[in-house]
Amino acid sequence: MTQSIAEPHILCSDLVRIFSADGVEVQALQGLNLRIEAGELVALIGASGSGKSTLLTILSGLDTATAGVARVAGHDLLGMGARERVAYRRRTVGFVWQQTSRNLLPYLTAAENVAMAMAVAGGSRRGARAARVAELLDLLDVAAAADRRPAELSGGEQQRVAIAVALANDPKVLLADEPTGELDEATSGSVLEAMRSVNERLGVTMLIVTHDPSVSEHVRRTVQIRDGRTSTEVLRSTRIDEHGTEQAIAEEFAVLDRVGRLQLPHEFVTGLGLRDRVRLSLEPDHVQVRPGHDGALPPGGGRPAPSALATDDDDLEEAR
Repeated sequence: MTQSIAEPHILCSDLVRIFSADGVEVQALQGLNLRIEAGELVALIGASGSGKSTLLTILSGLDTATAGVARVAGHDLLGMGARERVAYRRRTVGFVWQQTSRNLLPYLTAAENVAMAMAVAGGSRRGARAARVAELLDLLDVAAAADRRPAELSGGEQQRVAIAVALANDPKVLLADEPTGELDEATSGSVLEAMRSVNERLGVTMLIVTHDPSVSEHVRRTVQIRDGRTSTEVLRSTRIDEHGTEQAIAEEFAVLDRVGRLQLPHEFVTGLGLRDRVRLSLEPDHVQVRPGHDGALPPGGGRPAPSALATDDDDLEEAR
């Protein structure tokens, strides 16, 4: 009997988003691929204009992709009707914005903000709401702030309450857009650790989108986005060495798309002086990539890579 493989909570395949204005087209996402399993906590990092915010608005149901596949917790985001989209935004995904004014109503207390999210979605009684509010505020370590309004809270407390609001209706996926962008370093670390604790205790899938590389220190998996495509991933783990000491390990991977294209990390490109085109050679268990402008053959006489592994000049220019 064949065992079915669970679908990831976030699945993007060849995702494209094109914006048009005054006859000019801008391709914000250029065939992006991303897979996030249920229960993962992932940081998506990229510079301004890389496409990360566009991706997040699509995953949140606020925007629709031009082409490709985008599925979140079993919902086809390109094929959803208006009614399903409303239900999706209320119950399947939670969202945390960078700006507090977009997360919290200023005239409501912290507890009332969380309860309001539940009331809008409907389906729960007042007593159940009160219990859920107390549970979430305690989980985010802001129970003492339950009766205070946003203006009476610190920046870190505001974002913790915002996370509680996003979790109010028990979503399967939590999306966060620069959740620490307005916080200092110490407070940012505290909020990120709170999110990691929520991820571990509730099992909710989390995607944090940011331009701040320090966020990656708080997650096990970091995905880099560049020019509208995922380019590299860093996976973090721990191991015990021969002396019994725990060591942190970070491995970096280039993301290979379905036609064999990849983007080399910028520091690799600049460190080796790669430009215009590169020299490839296929070894029994790896492929060598060497500068192509010095005329030298690779050491060991590695044989040239077959044409199926070759990368065209446009892709190499992109890697540069």
